Amino acid sequence: MCACVALVVGMVAAINLAVPLLAASDLHPSASALVWIVDTYVIFFACLVIPGGAAGDRFGRKRVLIAGLVLFAAGALMSAIAPNVAVLLVSRAITGAGAAAVLPNTLAVLLHAVPAERKNATIAIWASMTGIGGVLGNIGGGAVLSGGSWRWLFAAAVPISVLLAALVAALAPVSPRHDRRLEPLGTALFVGASVALLLGIIQGPESGWGSATVVIEFASAAVLFTAWTLVELRAEHPLLDPRLFRLPALRSACLGMITVFFGMFALFYVNASFLQYGKGFSVLLTGIGIMPLTVPILVFARHVGRLTHRIGLDATTALAFAFVGGGLLALSTSDAGTSYFGYAAWLFVTGIGVALALPTLSSAIAGALPPAQAGVGAGLQATTREFGSALGVAVIGTVLTARFTSALPADAHGAHTVAQALATAPGRAPEIVAAFISGASTGLRAIGIAVLVLGALVVLQSLLSRRGRA
Repeated sequence: MCACVALVVGMVAAINLAVPLLAASDLHPSASALVWIVDTYVIFFACLVIPGGAAGDRFGRKRVLIAGLVLFAAGALMSAIAPNVAVLLVSRAITGAGAAAVLPNTLAVLLHAVPAERKNATIAIWASMTGIGGVLGNIGGGAVLSGGSWRWLFAAAVPISVLLAALVAALAPVSPRHDRRLEPLGTALFVGASVALLLGIIQGPESGWGSATVVIEFASAAVLFTAWTLVELRAEHPLLDPRLFRLPALRSACLGMITVFFGMFALFYVNASFLQYGKGFSVLLTGIGIMPLTVPILVFARHVGRLTHRIGLDATTALAFAFVGGGLLALSTSDAGTSYFGYAAWLFVTGIGVALALPTLSSAIAGALPPAQAGVGAGLQATTREFGSALGVAVIGTVLTARFTSALPADAHGAHTVAQALATAPGRAPEIVAAFISGASTGLRAIGIAVLVLGALVVLQSLLSRRGRA
């Protein structure tokens, strides 16, 4: 189950490393097409993951998990042989739909397979894999892409997903399922609202947050979410009962999960370019360079439950956000002269925060839902993570680009990426790299402050809810 999680989450991170190769490929994608090659997977993953969990609860978690892995393999194979951008985008959508069927059902299978006394530890391990998967995507993607072709990234995913499907078929237990029918109207409204919201988030940096297109997308999301709420409140068996969000613990845990992945994937977005442009790392070394973030997740995650029992949920959550936000702020001070070891030390600090946050928040979300909705609960966790990831990339991209373009030398004005600026003014490479580092620092500073503020809101809401119950 952990390998399945690492595969589908790792693909979100790995594709960022392939962007330079895609840009120079025979597909000749435009700048906007490159964005959609990256984000189509995220959109379908995030929007279908709650329906994917509900389908597992209804039709059998093992069955839906295997189907998701097969669909993931088919999408990856289509991506590897795609003759043009249109086919590649369709393939990425198929792969994202497969991932949406995989992720929520891994946790649902695990919760059925382990005894009650091991469930908290199991959730902690599963939650840690959602963070480790992003780092493994960077490392594995860097290793595969060092061969020189973006197609190899997708080709490598095919045998892995087929092997995992065979292992799931042989090893995973069959869990009980319920006979409640899926709510088609509620599902359609939820997917439509999620798509509209994600489109607004993704297009905001390119079109402008106040542009008519983005405003219409956000307004459509608000209308569709309102309609979804009204339909679900009347449904006999809702996809996700909106009344659950009356629970302060569930609200704060969902906001906390969004915040953690907001910070982590903003870091992933900047890290790849910073290490390549600022430190001169190869694509393989860039993937390996994020490893210090992983070490605390591997080492400390299993002990978080004991820490929470000793100092309390709120204190553990507060520590988590202090480490994540503080680490990002410290990373924002890095420049071309900063040693990698100093950079790695702050990655390690940020990783401590992620290690504390993921098991704590995942347990809070899982504990707020009944066992019969284990798939939906895992889907809710995945949805909050993907929304946080998309928002983090969008926000840091906006801040970085604004600062980068304003700091460029005069003869490189009009460029929006480092590659464009270097092509326009090849003799001004040091100033162009300095402009990028300035933009990255400004972006990480903004993200770090946002994580600290949102983290304080999460802890405050949790404290107030506990005081109200007392």
